[in-house]
Amino acid sequence: MSIRYSKYLPGLIFICDLLLLNISGYSAHYIEFGSYRPDPSSALFIILVNAVWVLTSILSQSFKVRRPLLLRDNFNRFMLTLIYHLLIVFGVLYFFEVYTVSRSMLVITYIIFFSFVIVHRSVLFFVLDYIRKKGYNHRKIIIIGDEKIANRLIASFFDHPEYGYDLEDFITEEQILKMSEEQIVEILFAKKPDEIFICYKQLDEDLLKDLIRLGDTHFIKIKVVSDLMLSNSYATLVNYHNVPVLHLTSNQEISIKIKLLKRGFDVLFSTSVMIMGAPVFVVLFVITKFTSRGPAFFKQERIGLNEKPFHIYKFRSMWIDAEKFGPQLSSDNDPRITPWGKIMRRTRLDELPQFWNVFKGDMSVVGPRPERQYFIERIIEHTPNYKKLLRVKPGITSIGQVHYGYAENVDQMRERMRYDLVYLQNISLNSDLNIILKTVRVMFQGKGK
Repeated sequence: MSIRYSKYLPGLIFICDLLLLNISGYSAHYIEFGSYRPDPSSALFIILVNAVWVLTSILSQSFKVRRPLLLRDNFNRFMLTLIYHLLIVFGVLYFFEVYTVSRSMLVITYIIFFSFVIVHRSVLFFVLDYIRKKGYNHRKIIIIGDEKIANRLIASFFDHPEYGYDLEDFITEEQILKMSEEQIVEILFAKKPDEIFICYKQLDEDLLKDLIRLGDTHFIKIKVVSDLMLSNSYATLVNYHNVPVLHLTSNQEISIKIKLLKRGFDVLFSTSVMIMGAPVFVVLFVITKFTSRGPAFFKQERIGLNEKPFHIYKFRSMWIDAEKFGPQLSSDNDPRITPWGKIMRRTRLDELPQFWNVFKGDMSVVGPRPERQYFIERIIEHTPNYKKLLRVKPGITSIGQVHYGYAENVDQMRERMRYDLVYLQNISLNSDLNIILKTVRVMFQGKGK
């Protein structure tokens, strides 16, 4: 794919999304009614979702692909668009009291559409990544400024050919300061770059303004590269009127967009699991109740977001009075675990009631596992970084739970914590879905520890 065709990519994605939405709507109608031909109420629903999707997609720019290729960013933008779309569609249906539209058809439509778009975006990004590595769909760039910073940038582009950048020229700050504006414009026209990277260290303020003005005049993207090197830190650019300020922190702040996406996903996912999994809940309740003495459900206080305590729910997997001698962690061949409890813990089925915690907002589907205050205090004695995990909602499953499993002592809890700290740096719906899929695999393999 040549660079001249890349301008058509957003339009192609927009059309594909709209096409997939319609395929989803008609497929849902066939699944629900056995026919592709919609009745008047279904036709009204399909027209509504199309009109609202066009509006929300244009406003959110969910069809645009930015460099570098980051699937999670594009996917998060799509999910935000989908949530807005859902809210508007539901709002219109209830405001105008359109109760003839099949609710199950509506749910099926969005499930199919969501699945289609995941596959579509994954294939698209794989193809773009592949063709850029092969040298196609590249953009010409000129780098101006400090040589050391430029070398770091060039090394990054060399290590990541999927960024799709070809270096046309590098001009040092000393060289460009000797040029007139006419000479600079001549270089820009001769090289015809798509983007200019300005490696900023002590670049002349007037020169910087001139370069930005020339970039705007000749439709060339201008990007400024700082000489700041960060280690285990995060930076956010905040504009105070015309003063750009770089906010640095050792703790990555979760954007409101990600929080809304996660909460929307949590509500939809937990509701779907509790409704569709109701027969499984009943079976587990009955077996738990009649295989050992005591209640079927187990309730225990845990510490959640911002150190706020809440009660977590599980299917009881231990004999009653299992902790009459004080807080203890479970272990392999723990005599306190019932025979049925061992099966549930291996398959993680004992955790299913926590979807009620997710629905209420105490927990998320994916997040660090919540612990008791007793063990948190002992972890923090040796690993103060644990407090970072208390700044996000705890989850039913986590990357630490998938790769490490249940911890048998405080040292193992600290080891598992390392995985969860990595998760904090990569929070996105894409990573959450990957963790959920890995958890499902653990459940079916019966490898829960």
